[in-house]
Amino acid sequence: MNYIQLEKLGEGTYATVFKGRSRTTNEIVALKEIHLDAEVEGTPSTAIREISLMKELKHPNILALHDVIHTETKLVLIFEFCDQDLKRYMDTHGNRGALDPVTVQSFMYQLLRGIAFCHENRVLHRDLKPQNLLINRKGELKIGDFGLARAFGVPVNTFSNEVVTLWYRAPDVLLGSRTYSTSIDTWSCGCIFGEMIQGQPMFRGRDNNDQLLHIMRVIGTPSELVLRKMATDSPEITLRTFTRYAKQPWQAVLPRAHPQALDLMDQILQFEPSARLPPADGLKHPYFSTPVATPPPPPPSVPTPAYMYPSPFDAQFPPVYTYAPHPVYTDPYAAQMQHAQYAAQMQVQAPVQQVYAPAAYPAMYAPQPPPPPH
Repeated sequence: MNYIQLEKLGEGTYATVFKGRSRTTNEIVALKEIHLDAEVEGTPSTAIREISLMKELKHPNILALHDVIHTETKLVLIFEFCDQDLKRYMDTHGNRGALDPVTVQSFMYQLLRGIAFCHENRVLHRDLKPQNLLINRKGELKIGDFGLARAFGVPVNTFSNEVVTLWYRAPDVLLGSRTYSTSIDTWSCGCIFGEMIQGQPMFRGRDNNDQLLHIMRVIGTPSELVLRKMATDSPEITLRTFTRYAKQPWQAVLPRAHPQALDLMDQILQFEPSARLPPADGLKHPYFSTPVATPPPPPPSVPTPAYMYPSPFDAQFPPVYTYAPHPVYTDPYAAQMQHAQYAAQMQVQAPVQQVYAPAAYPAMYAPQPPPPPH
């Protein structure tokens, strides 16, 4: 093999991913090793599907497949190397997982651009989630893991509904649709969009029914008219009665988001598949031409303290004090009154003098004792 295997990057049910280096070009690559079962003849269908689709999909936002190496015991796919997936990027660069508005805008644009290219080439990804989106050192987002992807069109128009990780699965698929189309990828993009903004998944259900309830609590329960239309478009859907939930304002759901981001979110996360904004149209949304950088907050208004010392700079640059000589009084009563005022003043100034008065000051400038009583 023309590649040197380096450290392991991850391991899944069907494959193990290693970091590698080309012997000829020294380029760093990712090696995805798929172990072949000796008892099962042939190559896994997911691997064949991934290879055939990714060889055709050449785009800056789709992970590049460089080479395929097939031996008797394993199948190795050579991909371009990316440092981390989006989930790990959010954990390491986000504020509790939430990314800054400029990064969210950049990643969402790249995600829609890559998915729009897939759809233009009649490919459904069917498994979009942060773990399948890779980020390189240039900040480029790459769509990877096409193991569940399918080419769509005539004559095949029915698919499995056991696709897409639960939290990113579209409502029509949750209801049992098998005649879905590109709108299921659009829904997943919207879920990832919200997760980048708030730092956690938008809808975290335990099963299909619980996932539907999580979705309806946010975008509202669809009307009977919408449900009947979905059942007409997908006869596999079984209609049933749902609890009525009102739609929540997106500003309350994602208070950190820019208003244009909320508008784009509202157009993507629609219960009815045909109402979802296609990725190609989403790229033209005003959100992507709107500056979304959050201005730095104004400095806090802190009142000036009455006592300014000590300061970290005072030890290095002690203040220089000039004290007037203690006056000599001839009138005993005046001397007693002046001394009382002076003593009261010295009680306030004493901490400053004790800390900062240099020992080298002349004795005449040091505080004088009170005159002896007459």
